[in-house]
This record gives sequence, C-alpha cells and structure tokens, in this order.
Amino acid sequence: MSSSTVSRNRTRVLRAAAVVASAAMVAISVQSGSASAAAEREAGATALNLSGAARAQAIAGAQSQADGTARAIGLADEERLVARDVVKDADGTVHTRYERTYAGLPVLGGDLVVHQKKDGSRKTTKGTEARIAPPAARSLKAAPAGARAVVWAATGTPVFAYEAVVTGTQADGTPSERHVVTDAATGAELWAYEAIETGAGTSQYSGSVPLGTTLSGSTYNLTDAGRGGHKTYDLNGGTTGTGSLFTDADDKWGDGLATNRQTAAVDAAYGAAVTWDFYKAELGRNGIAGDGKAAYSRVHYGNAYVNAFWSDSCFCMTYGDGAGNVKPLTSLDVAGHEMSHGLTAATAKLNYSRESGGLNEATSDIFGTSVEFFANNSSDTGDYLIGEKIDIRGNGTPLRYMDKPSKDGASADYWSKTVGRLDVHNSSGVANHFFYLLSEGSGAKTINGVAYDSPTYDGSTVTGIGRTKAYKIWYKALSTYMTSTTTYAGARTATLQATADLYGSTGAEYQQVAAAWKAVNVN
Repeated sequence: MSSSTVSRNRTRVLRAAAVVASAAMVAISVQSGSASAAAEREAGATALNLSGAARAQAIAGAQSQADGTARAIGLADEERLVARDVVKDADGTVHTRYERTYAGLPVLGGDLVVHQKKDGSRKTTKGTEARIAPPAARSLKAAPAGARAVVWAATGTPVFAYEAVVTGTQADGTPSERHVVTDAATGAELWAYEAIETGAGTSQYSGSVPLGTTLSGSTYNLTDAGRGGHKTYDLNGGTTGTGSLFTDADDKWGDGLATNRQTAAVDAAYGAAVTWDFYKAELGRNGIAGDGKAAYSRVHYGNAYVNAFWSDSCFCMTYGDGAGNVKPLTSLDVAGHEMSHGLTAATAKLNYSRESGGLNEATSDIFGTSVEFFANNSSDTGDYLIGEKIDIRGNGTPLRYMDKPSKDGASADYWSKTVGRLDVHNSSGVANHFFYLLSEGSGAKTINGVAYDSPTYDGSTVTGIGRTKAYKIWYKALSTYMTSTTTYAGARTATLQATADLYGSTGAEYQQVAAAWKAVNVN
C-alpha cells in the first residue's frame, strides 16, 4: 500500500453541489429552463466552498478596507473593525464577519456582519445596536490578575470592563476555562461562561468503517491526510497534552470492543471523517474553520470519565471512556456534536451562557443529528435522539430528545422568559424542538423505526419541509446572520432571513419556519 492515505479508497457518493466555482472568481450560467426559479434562488444563496488560501485572501482583503467599512456603516472614530470571516455566496453576495474594538480595546458583544450584494448595496447585522461609547469613569478598580481590559457591550449600556479566565477542573472531571467579565468601575460581575463545551476499522457503535490513515515507513498511523490532516491520539488515562498518535502494523484497527484501545479511536476518527464530509458536501464548508485544516481527537481521557468536550484553545475534541471505562463517548452523533462546537466558534461564536448558550448547544445537536443521517450507516441509523448509543444514564435512554425535549426530565420544549436561566444543555431544547418540527412536522410518526410524537405550544399543526432544507437554513443563519449574543428571538429573525435568501419569503419554507418558531413559543 502506498504512503498516500487510505481515505482515497473510501467510497462515498457526495451529494451534488449546487455550484461549481473557482476559488477567486465565481461565474454562474444557468441555461434557460434548466432549473426552476426556486432552485436558482437556492443555488445563488448557497455559500461557495472556498479553499483555505482563497478564504485567507478574502479576509485580508476585507481587513485592508476595514476602516472605510467602519465609516460607511456609521461607527464612531474610536471604533475599528477586525475581519474574522468571509462567506461568499454564488450570486455574488459577500458576508463579512467582524470583531470590533473601541480605543484599542476589544468590544465583547460588538461583533457584526456586513452583507454586501453584487450591486454594492449593503446591510449590517449587529450583535448590539447600542452606541459603543462607555462613560468615562473617575477611577477604575485594579484589574484582576491576568485579566485583560475590554469594553462590555453584550448587555445593557456598554462599559469598561475586565475579562479574566479562571482555569481548573469541573465537578465531573472536565477541564474548566471559565471566563468572567467584571465592571471595571464597580467590580460587579457582568457575565460568566464556560469555554469548554461538552457535550477500515471495527468501531463500537458504527460497525466496520473505512478510515483515512497514513503509512509512515512500515507503520500506519491515524492521520487522515485527505481531510485536513485529522489525527487521533491516545491519552491513555491522562488529562493533558496529546498523548500518543495511534499506530498499527497492518492497517486493521479495533475489534468493536471497548477493551481494545483502538476501538474508541476508530469511532472518533470515523466520526471526524463523516462530519468533515457532511460539512463539505452539504454545507460547502472546507473543514471546521473553513480553512481546510482539521482539528484533532483525543480518546481515553481520564478514568471512567463520562463526558466528551470541545476546546477552542486546542482546537480539538476529547472523549472519555464512560462509566466503568466500557462506553466511550465516541458515537457518531456525539462526534458530530463536538466538532460542531468548533463550527460555531468559527462563525457566530455564540456565547456559552443563557439563550445564546442554548443556541450554541442546539447547533451542535442539530448538526450532530444531521451527520448521523448523512452517514447512512445501518449500524447507527439516523434519528432525532442525542447520544442514544452511549447509554450515559445507564438505563438505555438517550441523552436528549429533539421531538419533545422535556422527555429527558430537564429540557425545555418551549421558550419562556426564564429559559435562559437553565443549563445550556436544557435551554437548547427550544431550538432542538424547532429543528425537529421544521424537518418532520408535528404529531405522531415513525422514522427509521423510531416513534416520535412532537407537540406544539399552541396546539397548531406544523408541516415539515425536510431535514436537508432545515439544516441548510440553520447553517446559513449561523454563518451569516447570528452573532455572539443572538437570543431565541434573534435566531427566529436570522433563520427567516436565511430562508428568504435560499427559498424566498413567500413560499412554504418561509411560512413553515415562522410556524415552527410559533410552535415553540418564539414569536
């Protein structure tokens, strides 16, 4: 076998992309009568799959014009823009995501997206409409050790503040990177959130699967060069570093049993591969950050650790082995969930607290579920259950349910004024329920052998538009319209705008997006 990756042997029929385009310039020619107006609209509003180099060039170009853009959209002289991402649609619309500074200080909650059409017309989506002009304070308290000075604009009137990162370990053994923002004048805590987001081999959950591996000398290792160089490491019970890269002599990995250390690695590597393929084929995205570079996975974290988590600081997924070290948290939907935390961090960067935190978690559930359906794996068929394979409760029940989230005993089916007080894994229920209703509709039905019965807040009937349209709407809303402080009301606005872009504002899709939000009490 050559030193090229085995991933070239992986056979997958990628779903046809709507647009074929060069990385730098895009030209679309539609033959008369070759596609319906609806198909043309969807194709035009679909993001192009830019190469890493093209994306970097686009960001650099946006940054070179950032001062002019700041003035054009009415920002104050003290404000500056820092380009973070660029999404180019096939119809020529460009969505540029910026962070903001004020007098050189980062403005937390000040992120915005500028949408510029091919004709030059421009609209702006801001995380806050408040004027960024913090009142001068007679005296500021000393900054906490290691804290940085910022402007806090995510809630209320913008003020000077300090942001500190407190590291440690959470009660269940998960690493902690707790961000705490305090008012620089009064010392009052303004916001706090946790940055660690939880949530051919023979796998434990997905059967025999193809893997991308690399031959180095006479030994194979779990490096998938065909998907950005994703690597899978064995922490061997450790909790820091990367551990050791998995290697094998004959390129036959795992045996389906947790007692074989390679088995968990097979599941993790397979989950990363399928998620990469889903992003590319279905969302037109070149990796988690859109730059063609892979994250990496670490398995066998700690001892009997019953969780999995994503960390932006290492750009990696980490998986524990579960209770008794016999149920690794490496199932396909969990892998897709963790990688999608990275996707959120690279796009809207939804704050991991309150309603934005619930939307962050729901985004990972939505794409984790979509990845599971996309895989079309008979050993782990697609469903709207989260973590049903890992038996985290020890009683055979899933971790979460999308058709009626409250079935887990803690999650919210519908929005209320207090939903933001819930743990983010429970406030996510509102968006999970929305996604299920938008995909499949309300009422009783059986899908892939699983029975569902999805209620609505107002007793209304919702007709699903199909899962594919639903996740394309969610992705476009996430990548081009949501910001770090988006609430459920903001998510409604963002998804309606995304739907209008993709399918128009007068069709069934737009009507059902509005109906699905109404059905979960978001109006």
